[in-house]
Amino acid sequence: MNEKLIEEVLIALRRVTRAVDLHSKHLMKTSGLTAPQILILQTLRDNGDAIISDIAKQVSLSQATVTSIIDRLEKRELIVRERSSRDKRKVYACLTEAGADTIRNAPTPLQEYFKRQFRDLQDWEQMQIISSLQRVAMMMDAQHIDAAPLLDVGAIDRQSESELPKFGYSHGQK
Repeated sequence: MNEKLIEEVLIALRRVTRAVDLHSKHLMKTSGLTAPQILILQTLRDNGDAIISDIAKQVSLSQATVTSIIDRLEKRELIVRERSSRDKRKVYACLTEAGADTIRNAPTPLQEYFKRQFRDLQDWEQMQIISSLQRVAMMMDAQHIDAAPLLDVGAIDRQSESELPKFGYSHGQK
């Protein structure tokens, strides 16, 4: 294969990575929130109070990840937990007034921009992108990494070393 083509692919991947990184920093700087935190606040705003398992399904994150994000949002008083009066086993996450104000003023997460443009593509173009990106993930030994449908850098929640791809070097060596 032509080395110039390989270089173009790597440059495109780097641009995507940098765009995600820069947007994540912008979210944090302007709102003090990560993309997953914004997603959970938006879900509560749009759908009302919910139990953690329902939120996890709606945002395609694990229940453990959502629990840790909600813990952080609760410390910042953006949400509160309230036990159900009907079923004491159920605890609802509820958006506070401060949470509603914060999400109203928060910038749009990068995946929302992407979704709008992706929806405008022809079906064949969408399938081509999906196929190509799945192949790239496989080429990077990343097909088994659990990932949520959001664009953010860093761990959404702490990722175990067993989930990290192995590229022929041990942890800590590059």
